[in-house]
Amino acid sequence: MTVRSVVLDVDGTLVHGDEVIPGAIETVDRLRERGLDLLMLSNNPTQTPAAYAARLADLGFTVGPDDVVTSGSLTADYVAAEHPGAATYLVGEAGLREMLADRGVPVVTDPDRAEVVVASIDREFSYDRLRDALWALEGAAFVASDPDRTIPAPDRPVPGSGPIVAALAEAADRDPDAMLGKPGKTAAEAVESRVAGRNEEVLVVGDRLDTDIALGENAGMATALVLSGITTRADTDSSPVASDSVLDSVADLPALLDSWEDER
Repeated sequence: MTVRSVVLDVDGTLVHGDEVIPGAIETVDRLRERGLDLLMLSNNPTQTPAAYAARLADLGFTVGPDDVVTSGSLTADYVAAEHPGAATYLVGEAGLREMLADRGVPVVTDPDRAEVVVASIDREFSYDRLRDALWALEGAAFVASDPDRTIPAPDRPVPGSGPIVAALAEAADRDPDAMLGKPGKTAAEAVESRVAGRNEEVLVVGDRLDTDIALGENAGMATALVLSGITTRADTDSSPVASDSVLDSVADLPALLDSWEDER
């Protein structure tokens, strides 16, 4: 198998919060030395790609804004393209609000003006916000940034966008019209448009079976699950999604690529 590009999840794969997973920086450097095309693809919608890249660079990774795509940037791109000029009610955080505004999307606070509702992680989520978002959805399009139920944190997992999206979907009795992060089609198309190679020439690496590995499986790409984040080895036995390889951490990735090269 010849790999030309590697798509790396970030939280749970390269870092836990602001703690670098041992060997992650060295692995990214070694992948670049091999001449591989790299893309960091995150379901974290709270930071712009530039801010995300700056955070990773501060931790020691060789990465720039063009190397990063997030569910937030995918969501903002989608709303701007599919609902140009539409008044958008956001259940989400400042970073996603900034990305929407940067693309000319008018973000409104009056639910009665909403033509689009965007649901995402919101660490100040409340009953009143749920009520207003429900009212906003009356006649509006429903867009979700990503389905992550939890996200890795230094001590234990914390809720992600998924529970916020699910609360609004349950209240409104409707599913989102679009889900922009992994494992959706929009995220797969973003990968294909930004990296070298196609199908199994692209390797997706991440810590979640239901998003990272499902993205690769659905798109016909090679996959490698790392056990440094959300998923445990026991989870792999009960999941309908199967990874081509299972690694203890991203530090084992260069050896995996070496073994694939030896099999050629």
